[in-house]
Amino acid sequence: MKKPIIGISGSLIIDEGGMFPGYERAYVNNDYVQSVVRAGGIPYIIPMVYDDEVIKAQIENIDGLIMSGGHDVNPMLYGEEPCKELGGIMPRRDKFDMLLIKNALELKKPILGICRGEQILNVASGGSLYQDLKFIEGSYIKHNQGHLPDYPTHTITIKQDSKLYSILGEETLVNSFHHLAVKTVAPGFKAVAYSKDGVIEAIEKDGDLFVMGVQWHPEMLSASYENMQKLFIKLIEEAKK
Repeated sequence: MKKPIIGISGSLIIDEGGMFPGYERAYVNNDYVQSVVRAGGIPYIIPMVYDDEVIKAQIENIDGLIMSGGHDVNPMLYGEEPCKELGGIMPRRDKFDMLLIKNALELKKPILGICRGEQILNVASGGSLYQDLKFIEGSYIKHNQGHLPDYPTHTITIKQDSKLYSILGEETLVNSFHHLAVKTVAPGFKAVAYSKDGVIEAIEKDGDLFVMGVQWHPEMLSASYENMQKLFIKLIEEAKK
């Protein structure tokens, strides 16, 4: 059987100096690419474009979608004013990502959202976010470990009636690089994993289609931790259907 093509949503780096200040470069972090290769898929970076028909064609030409991490999601998308704690946003990336998700859902393509990818998946589907962990009552865990990206630093607990439970079991360790988090879970989705301080760590769409968002970065762990590679293996399996 032909290996499935997995699209990885791209972002932009904008040069701040050097020969070409302001120059835009399309990219994704290499860990996403290598995680897909190890899982048996063919990785394609999906560059940001601003044409709805081109975005639809991008999704038509892949078998599964990874929504990558990065910028904070613009809170205006879920009806809130930006708070002082909000980090850098990129509204054109928000629009691009939401159209990727919309088309992937319509075409029934499996989706794995990672960190920001989970957050924009939730917002695109009608949910909301906490703009900073300080607004979550009882949150005390260090959710931005700040170093050692390939080392897990806190525990999550996973609900038994979930797709994620069938992949990772009831409890596992994860890495953590975020200050936003899911607040109101989008209609048609459910929260399926939590940290010990009650922060939502994963969401899933109801039904048979594999549409999952995780708040940590499994692509940074997958080379060293077999259970995190299993997430990408599962995406590949679903993309073959």
